[in-house]
Amino acid sequence: MLLLSQRRVSAPTLARKFEVSLRTIYRDLETINSAGIPIVSYTGPEGGYEIMEQFRIDRQIVTFDDLQSILTALKGVRSSLDDEDMDRLLSKIKALVARSEQNRMEEAGETLIFDTNLWHGGGLKDKSMLTTLRQAAKNRTVVSFQYPDAEGVFEHRTAEPIGIAWKGYSWYLYAYCRLRNDYRTFRLSRIKDLHVRLEQFKNRGVRLEELDARWGRQETGPTIRSLLRFRPRVRVRVEEAFGHDAVEVQKDGSLLVDVSFTDSPWLYGMLLGYGPDVQVLQPASVAEVIKDQAEQICKLYGSAKPVF
Repeated sequence: MLLLSQRRVSAPTLARKFEVSLRTIYRDLETINSAGIPIVSYTGPEGGYEIMEQFRIDRQIVTFDDLQSILTALKGVRSSLDDEDMDRLLSKIKALVARSEQNRMEEAGETLIFDTNLWHGGGLKDKSMLTTLRQAAKNRTVVSFQYPDAEGVFEHRTAEPIGIAWKGYSWYLYAYCRLRNDYRTFRLSRIKDLHVRLEQFKNRGVRLEELDARWGRQETGPTIRSLLRFRPRVRVRVEEAFGHDAVEVQKDGSLLVDVSFTDSPWLYGMLLGYGPDVQVLQPASVAEVIKDQAEQICKLYGSAKPVF
């Protein structure tokens, strides 16, 4: 698979990769050749071994475009996962593409990039957490960490990880929370002080796919129907947030949006994010909360003494 996915590899490189002796590599290359897979050797500074250009493993009904799409998706996931299994899978998929087609892919360039790396540049820390949680889910190992509640107060959680999922623009952990005695979804960017315990847990019979199916059906509280008016200058933001069909443009250019929200701190934070460019027309209760919070902000900056 490695030879199929790369142009030319030296014997010492193969020996280091698979942690075996050169003698073993030479013997394995002879075995592969005798099995009908044509390996060509080259001498000199740029020498090494490669499989003849037109050879490929039978990929049956999978088309070249199909393989390109698979590779694009795998590269996107690999961008945030530091996982040897993902490396091996990428090599296997690349091996299904003939050398001539690989050249065509390189010449054409990418037409789509799917990248799950987080914008804030967490780098190695994010990859380490993803790898740790994924391995804990595979091994059914209990984990513990600190996680904030709705008020931002961190609580100690002990959980049985089922798996991780990329939702929207963030990674989430699906797990059975022993504090809540139920399955919960944890946003990875909010997890602090993650520890893998020695304890292993028994399978409770719930799969990751089942938990993911519950994502959009969770009861998060009562909803509030709101009528909002936005200034014309935030039209792009409003249409991105609520959708073109939900936005009604008035004669004066202002925008009306009739939408329902879950009554939560997120709602008020979202509305305050528009500053003076939004007015809550209905209901009065939401408008009153926004007004009260705006007054508290004014006091914060108008006070001569620190209020924290």
